[in-house]
Amino acid sequence: MSDTSRIAATASLLGDPARANILTALMDGRALTAKELAFAAHVSPQTTSGHLGKLTEAGLLTLQQQGRHRDYRLASPLVGQMLEGIMALAAV
Repeated sequence: MSDTSRIAATASLLGDPARANILTALMDGRALTAKELAFAAHVSPQTTSGHLGKLTEAGLLTLQQQGRHRDYRLASPLVGQMLEGIMALAAV
């Protein structure tokens, strides 16, 4: 996949309001459960599951699992920096 294709794919993921809400909810560095992220995204847990899968597959989120307990967090500080940059541009 070319660089421009990766940029477009990432932008496409961020273009969905539910996924943007999920990523924004994780910007403070905490790990949250799928249920907490569903609440933050204003969508059902079933819908959230699909979004979390896409964001994890794209490398924007990581999954931490301890037994049955599953938490999601931003994959790296670069994801948070990207979101901050987009938020700054969106505010202009």
